[in-house]
Amino acid sequence: ALGSFYFLHESLKNIYQFDFKAKKYKKVTGKEIYSDTLESTPMLEKEKFPQDYFPECKWSRKGFIRTRWCITDCAFDLVNIHLFHDASNLIAWETSPSVYSGIRHKALGYVLDRIIDQRFEKVSYFVFGDFNFRLDAKAVVETLCAKATMQTIRAADTNEVVKLIFRESDNDRKVMLQLEKKLFDYFNQDVFRDNNGTALLEFDRELSVFKDRLYELDISFPPSYPYSEDSSQGKQYMNTRCPAWCDRILMSHSAKELILKSENDEKIVIYDHIGPNVCMGDHKPVFLSFRIAAGAGKPIANVHKCCVVQ
Repeated sequence: ALGSFYFLHESLKNIYQFDFKAKKYKKVTGKEIYSDTLESTPMLEKEKFPQDYFPECKWSRKGFIRTRWCITDCAFDLVNIHLFHDASNLIAWETSPSVYSGIRHKALGYVLDRIIDQRFEKVSYFVFGDFNFRLDAKAVVETLCAKATMQTIRAADTNEVVKLIFRESDNDRKVMLQLEKKLFDYFNQDVFRDNNGTALLEFDRELSVFKDRLYELDISFPPSYPYSEDSSQGKQYMNTRCPAWCDRILMSHSAKELILKSENDEKIVIYDHIGPNVCMGDHKPVFLSFRIAAGAGKPIANVHKCCVVQ
């Protein structure tokens, strides 16, 4: 479930990629494709998470890929990551934070520790991909259904909770939300789209644990998942999960310093999503476009345009 494409403009002449086995940079020329045995390819690091990180799965494709680049003496890592999902909406809403949040916390901490360990020189890094970050489900449901009454439906044979139905206390007891293992059917999707859903950002809490290690630009796009895969429903969310900002681009605090912000051009750094009105699959791709200083102490004009797309 991990793969990366890196496109370098032909005008860039001094681009180097790090060989993790030889522990030195090699000049990038032509086109290279690595597809079969990525774990043994020296030009990148790819690891899957240990099996016990997410015991609900018999096997996992989740993990990370790291590559290291040097553009005119400016070195940085690009780390593509895929974290664990919420296996059940019913379990996710039981506690705040959810058990799945704790699993993602552990896995992301593992990646951050790996990319700054003692094996290689430390450089700035960008971490991007499907973090599967979810809104705090318990807090969201309690807010969206603050005036609702809850009905619990259990399986006849096991007495296990299989469905929760939240109804308005009045208004003919209209159904507001139906919650099952793989169902999150809220009656008004506009709450996730209006003003890019920013009213719900207060429930996006998983990254707060890493605020001393990771930086993110302000989010100004709607939740990136789960969109309908119907080609005619580009703006519609599926009713399988609570919409959330799963797809992110984060960076070390030193990487933040590499990004040049122009006082005269607010759009020189852009953090946004792609295809807001068209079907892009169940995730909307997210991109970060910026200019990066090439080499410490170099003139400010010596910059290159970069774009990271999740």
